[in-house]
Amino acid sequence: MDMQNMDLMGGSLQISTDVIAKIARCAALEIDGVADVACGKQQGKKAKELLEIVNIQPPVTVEMREGTADITLNPIVRFGACVPVLAEKVQKNVKNAVQNMTRVTVSRVNLVVAGLAAGDAAAAE
Repeated sequence: MDMQNMDLMGGSLQISTDVIAKIARCAALEIDGVADVACGKQQGKKAKELLEIVNIQPPVTVEMREGTADITLNPIVRFGACVPVLAEKVQKNVKNAVQNMTRVTVSRVNLVVAGLAAGDAAAAE
């Protein structure tokens, strides 16, 4: 867990990359057409298979480079959504939310579509 350090008037502030990841996930879920943010390629596997996997990819990763954040999300999109349009909306909303809430500059928001949710069901196929 990395920290973003900031100097404030009365001391300092550290923001965990886990907090940035949670903000990014919540911002992605605000966009109509995003059913969930999943654990990468592991989505859709049975519980037994998941327990056997050693290296589970988190649903959101944040890499801090020279004070800026590179964020990667694994969204599950709803069937019928136009993926490129959805991606632009997610990228914009995630970037705005993270920057407004933390004052951390977001340099990139990468999306790896991890699955497709049929209709209104939130379960990925």
